Amino acid sequence: MTDALAARRAAFRALHAEGCFLLPNPWDAGSARYLAREGFKALATTSSGAAWARGLADGALGLDATLDAITEIVRATGLPVNADFGHGFGADPAAVAEAVTRCVATGVAGLSVEDATGDPARPLFPLAESVARLRAARDAIDATRTGVLLVGRAECFLTGHPDPLAESLRRIAAYRDAGAEVIYVPGLPDAASIEAVVRAAGPLPVNVLVHRPIGLSMADLAALGVRRVSIGGALAAIAWRAVTDAVARLKAGDLEALGARMPGAHLDEYFAWRGESAMNLER
Repeated sequence: MTDALAARRAAFRALHAEGCFLLPNPWDAGSARYLAREGFKALATTSSGAAWARGLADGALGLDATLDAITEIVRATGLPVNADFGHGFGADPAAVAEAVTRCVATGVAGLSVEDATGDPARPLFPLAESVARLRAARDAIDATRTGVLLVGRAECFLTGHPDPLAESLRRIAAYRDAGAEVIYVPGLPDAASIEAVVRAAGPLPVNVLVHRPIGLSMADLAALGVRRVSIGGALAAIAWRAVTDAVARLKAGDLEALGARMPGAHLDEYFAWRGESAMNLER
């Protein structure tokens, strides 16, 4: 591991020690460089944004394609990157450990493993199985001696669980014991549920997903004890909304739709800027 890569990972871990920070989600090298230029301290990948950029639905990227997408983001800037690593890309804990080892090798500073199966017939892994998978990820990271941060995700709110908050709180405790260092419960609908998750996770930092307005500001989330805020595929979806709106106008014969474009010179200015250069990740 290079000194620069170790520093990137140490900086990411330090961000979780206090305060509340925004962790935006680029979907390709260009969006990553733009966000770096805007001064963010770290980035996270987005499975949905990466899939849409490749003409696929969220969840359709396999392990190799996901690792390629993560590597593209990692190498685009000198910022720490947290990988959205789905359910760990393994049919069993041993396969999860192998996939996680490959993910660490991309140069990420953190990675998340969720408990959603992707199978509508059984949306969540049973708790014991989820814990075994997370422990396998923990052991795999520890074996690399890299200090990569492990995020445990409870997907109860996004998978239609009949009592998502109670089940999330039950899983949080188990994931903390399994070696998760950050807790992430996407889909929390209000301040009360966020506060309950923060209490249950203590002392671990909590990530809150805000991919649409929820009536809370960054200051509000910080006051609730949230340590980091990610936005999932929201920026990618905003970009796609702009494209689809413009195409609808063009199809109707309205060429004025092209007036919404960002000047190419402005984009060239951003992409000519490199800031902290992407590091050599060779081992």
